[in-house]
Amino acid sequence: MEREGRLAESESAFELMSCARPAFPILLVCDHASNHIPAYLDCLGISADLLNTHIGWDIGSADVTRSLAERLKLPAVLCGSSRLVVDCNRDLSDLTAFPEQSAGEPVPGNVSLNDVGRERRAAEIYWPYHHEIDRQIAELEKNSPAPAIISIHSFTPDFAGEIRPWHIGVLWDKDDRIARPFMDKLSTRDGILVGDNEPYSGRHLADFTIDHHAQANGLPHLAIEIRQDLIATPEGVAHWAALIADVLEEIIGGRKLYSRLNLG
Repeated sequence: MEREGRLAESESAFELMSCARPAFPILLVCDHASNHIPAYLDCLGISADLLNTHIGWDIGSADVTRSLAERLKLPAVLCGSSRLVVDCNRDLSDLTAFPEQSAGEPVPGNVSLNDVGRERRAAEIYWPYHHEIDRQIAELEKNSPAPAIISIHSFTPDFAGEIRPWHIGVLWDKDDRIARPFMDKLSTRDGILVGDNEPYSGRHLADFTIDHHAQANGLPHLAIEIRQDLIATPEGVAHWAALIADVLEEIIGGRKLYSRLNLG
């Protein structure tokens, strides 16, 4: 595997783990891989301690994505900046694409953000990330009519006072070609509680990356959410990446999977 980053304004818009010969026609993506904020934004007025929490990124998601890419021999694209700068899993017209608060914490650098500021962040981070996903899909299409996309996220153990009991969540909408067997097989593993469209739903309009790159084009896909306390250490990352890879390998080998559906 080779790792590189595309640079924009001296900041990394994304990290690419390229793979000369992918074992399967699958692209891994990680929208909230980083808590990096470009220097000119002066940390958006957020403290370093807060940026290191779930407010700044999806804890553990980048390491799981990298580990899966290595284990399964797949390419991966990981966003290089914090979702507080611009949330690459949102349509740019969504108010939460440039959040003025996150989990009750204000984001001063996004208050009164004007169109010029939004356009700069989109040009430097958002579009380079999504254009690289398009490029990697096009590369996979050279050997497969319909490559799959797997998105990796993580979620907090509790939210707004409610405990989230699931170890892992599977988000899906109209296409369950990977999601259904993945949930079924994972649920047979002892002690694992799988959330079916929990703690978030794949039917939510905010799920931009999968909707835009996969569902809109009829490509097979899967969105995974892993509870953050389970992947906050290298040992946890290794355990869950190995488990997810084992289950995926039981599903992704069939050629019939890689076809386009008309999802309407």
